Amino acid sequence: MDEFNKIIGSSVPTLVDFFATWCGPCKMQSPILEEVKSRIGDKGTILKIDIDRNAELAARYRVQSVPTLILFKNGEPVWRTVGVQQADLLEGKICEHTK
Repeated sequence: MDEFNKIIGSSVPTLVDFFATWCGPCKMQSPILEEVKSRIGDKGTILKIDIDRNAELAARYRVQSVPTLILFKNGEPVWRTVGVQQADLLEGKICEHTK
């Protein structure tokens, strides 16, 4: 939990993917996130949180379906969405918050 708080507390935007191993759409989201990471480099961080292994975190952020993507900056959620999202949208949202 401390490590999670340290990562999302950064001034670098952090996109957190709340997922589950049994979730089909989550499996579709994974390669998209890899593409986004290769595009943004060190402008942002992408973190994957398995809701079954981290139920407390999922409850804290009211994750009710997966995938849920939450963008954090300085420890605060600045954007949130549910469902599979395309790379262009995710890259844009991260870049919006790099300034």
